[in-house]
Amino acid sequence: MSYIVGLTGGIGSGKSAVADLFATHQVPVIDTDAIAHALTAASGAAMPSVRAVFGEHMVTPDGALDRAAMRAHVFAQPEERKRLEAILHPLIRAEVERRISAENSRNNHLYTVLVVPLLIESGTYRQRVQRIAVVDCSEATQICRVMARNGLSQDEVERILQAQATRAERLAVADDIIENDGQLAALAPQVAHLHQKYLELAHHAG
Repeated sequence: MSYIVGLTGGIGSGKSAVADLFATHQVPVIDTDAIAHALTAASGAAMPSVRAVFGEHMVTPDGALDRAAMRAHVFAQPEERKRLEAILHPLIRAEVERRISAENSRNNHLYTVLVVPLLIESGTYRQRVQRIAVVDCSEATQICRVMARNGLSQDEVERILQAQATRAERLAVADDIIENDGQLAALAPQVAHLHQKYLELAHHAG
């Protein structure tokens, strides 16, 4: 059984950059966001249900989820987020379990990083991981990054933040904190330190 580190953080915190750094240490990384994107891409496994529940106007001409339209829809009607999650979450969990089983069968590593943006909000994933690492930065930094990256307005980003756990809530459950308010170069030594720590923890747990 692989030792699993749950990696989380608010939107724009830098989870992907941190996950990529763990991958450079030959650590298996399972990213639930990437799984969700695959499920809602053209011909993705979630798309028949998305069509049936939300209609063709939520689907792009090539058959993928229209993310901008869906984002606007669930913000205008928050209860609709639950309908979308009811489609996606079981499929994501099943794929996560499949990948964890595959990594366990290879048995050539001691731990796996599971990237879950909403890990704090999800009891399911919190029970699945042995340790929680939080990528942390100020809300002002998050807002600036997401506005620059996604082309969203400040109001749109703030509404996304309001739908997520607060910074304080994430830090309260963190076993390890990765600071990312500065330059990307500051992340590598933090990840390298944690990598050694997780190898030792996983070795003793095993």
